[in-house]
This record gives sequence, C-alpha cells and structure tokens, in this order.
Amino acid sequence: MKISEQIISIDGIDKIILRLLSQDARTPIMMLSKATGISGAAVHQRLKKLEKAAIISGSQIILNPKILGYKTLAFIGIYLDKAIRNPEAVKQLEQIDEVIECHYTTGNWSIFVKLLCKDNEHLMELLNKKIQSVEGVSRTETFISLQQQLNRQLKV
Repeated sequence: MKISEQIISIDGIDKIILRLLSQDARTPIMMLSKATGISGAAVHQRLKKLEKAAIISGSQIILNPKILGYKTLAFIGIYLDKAIRNPEAVKQLEQIDEVIECHYTTGNWSIFVKLLCKDNEHLMELLNKKIQSVEGVSRTETFISLQQQLNRQLKV
C-alpha cells in the first residue's frame, strides 16, 4: 500500500483481500491467506493497514427488508424553501427510521433520500405526516422502485 496526496495505491494482494471481503465480509483469515499466498498474520496486518487508511470502514450484516415486511423502496427528492435549512432538515430526517440514506445534492432537489416502507400506504403516511412536516420542506417528488436491478460494491 502506497499513500500519496490522499490517494492510496493498493497492491495485488490487497486487491485480492478486498475483492473476497466485499463478496463476503465474514471470509475467514485462513481463506484469505490461501487466496493470497501469505500467512494469516500477514493478512491480519494488511487488514489493519487497510482499516487505518480508511479503505475499509467496517463490515456489516445486510438485512433482507422484504422478509422483514418492507416491500416498497422509494426515493424522494426534497425541495427546501431555503438552503440554510439543510442541517436542521437532515437532523429531523434522521429521526425517521425508514429513511436509510440521505444525500445533499446538486440539481433540482436540496436533499435526496432513500427509504424503505412496508407498502404504498405506509409510504403515503410517511410523506404526509413526517417528511412533508419537516421544517423547511416546501415540496417533494417521489419515485417508487419497481425492482432493484443492480447492487454492488466498487471493484478494485
């Protein structure tokens, strides 16, 4: 691994480790060791360096929202009456559990959010009672995802 001007170059061994872990974050050290041809201790050291360099920022369990009853995925473009309201609006959006991503954007909207709902009625309730009541929200545009066709990590 080589660091220069906030850009970090990774070598072939790091790439193998990252590819395997991005496919399954629970890949055992011994499997990473076999795939890279280095010892388990060396893999562990490389993982620590990758974490320290912030290339790896953790691992997570991915829940299946459909099995948990969340069948509607929606994206909402939020218009704010004033750009200065953004930080407070985001704090209020953080209080809505169904909001799973929030982005400050260029273009038409001030904020773009991704949320999971149980169904369209649940989405409508969230829009009417929670999102549109956030102070500073002047209007919203909603897009319902019919099917997620691609979901992947950055390739290294």
